[in-house]
Amino acid sequence: MDMSEDRNNAMEARKEPFWVFGYGSLCWNPGFQYQQSITGYVKGFSRRFWQGNTTHRGTESKPGRVATLIEDKEGITWGKAFLISADDNAALPYLSTRECKLGGYRTHTVNFHPRPNLFGSSSSSLSITEKKNALLYIAVPENKHWLGAAPLPDIAKQILECHGQSGPNAEYLLRLADFMREEIPEALDEHLFSLERLVRKFASDMKICLRTLMGEEPQEEKQEVKAVVPSYQFASRIPEKKLRCVNM
Repeated sequence: MDMSEDRNNAMEARKEPFWVFGYGSLCWNPGFQYQQSITGYVKGFSRRFWQGNTTHRGTESKPGRVATLIEDKEGITWGKAFLISADDNAALPYLSTRECKLGGYRTHTVNFHPRPNLFGSSSSSLSITEKKNALLYIAVPENKHWLGAAPLPDIAKQILECHGQSGPNAEYLLRLADFMREEIPEALDEHLFSLERLVRKFASDMKICLRTLMGEEPQEEKQEVKAVVPSYQFASRIPEKKLRCVNM
């Protein structure tokens, strides 16, 4: 892994498409143009909600918590990679502002492994076994927004209480969990789904409607029917719960 931030400039100078790997909000809200996207994973890392955020999902006085990666020899982190055109002059400056200047992240290069296509489709330009170099944004303990480890209930309560320019901190967590459940159902992320479970429990205890919090219309009773959860999903992958809104 290249630990130098100069890699960002080097990638800008290249005259060929390149990949950016997202494992947080980029998975469901990239915010830039791309030629192709594909799910997959990087090895040697685990996802943790240890990075503080004072703009998008929190404030200076009440920072939220967002995902970063920590080095873990046995770790695998799933997410989505985006292929950016060589002549795209907007994506990297946008990401530099969003991830580095405002988020406190640094740029690295990793090997990205595309997810094996379980249905045998050949629509992807990447073969099942092919891996690619990809840009990756990681927050390290030296950055000013770093919050570090904490008991999971404390992290969940902080996420539920915080709000930033991009919306509630809880929305970040829940949309990331939804992305993983819908697009990579076979992947396991105990940290992510434990936090999701706790946030939903605390919201229910506090009579907080998460759908309203996320700016969504409450579902009617007739929309309650959901597909049966396949048996191959892990026990920690709890089905999404219906939360009733309470007028307060």
